[in-house]
Amino acid sequence: MSDIDTAQTDESGMKVTSVATWKKATAPLRVPQALESVHAGFPSVAQDYFISDFSFDENIILHPDTTFAVRVAGDSMEGAGIYDGDILLVDRSLRSEDGNVVIAIIDGELTVKRLRVPHSGHPYLHPENQNYPDIRPTEETEFEIWGVVIGNYHFQHRMDF
Repeated sequence: MSDIDTAQTDESGMKVTSVATWKKATAPLRVPQALESVHAGFPSVAQDYFISDFSFDENIILHPDTTFAVRVAGDSMEGAGIYDGDILLVDRSLRSEDGNVVIAIIDGELTVKRLRVPHSGHPYLHPENQNYPDIRPTEETEFEIWGVVIGNYHFQHRMDF
């Protein structure tokens, strides 16, 4: 992935610290895929074998030419499971819909919020943290949906990058 140098802050507590393009590897990166699903409830008997390899390129990134990785900072989207330091996968080829988590440009700054499109037809951005207000663009506001978030990598073990 190649980085695009950005560090833009919005007034609602979320900062996009970097954007990187997704470059499909010449050969898909494969990670072993377990045969059994992991149970989140009661434990099950463990299996000692794997079904096959899992390729992120082939199973997660459907549009590699328009998919970007975005690192975020801030707490305005914690209610959506997006935390400080997470990496979001963003597909710019997808059409945004009401309820999507999106990367938007507001007056030249990137932000991540949930898109809301009420029956009135005036879209707005909703943070998933009650400590921050909705962003309701006016006619004077530069407002563009940059891409739709398709996935979130949340580190279980905090990494310093």
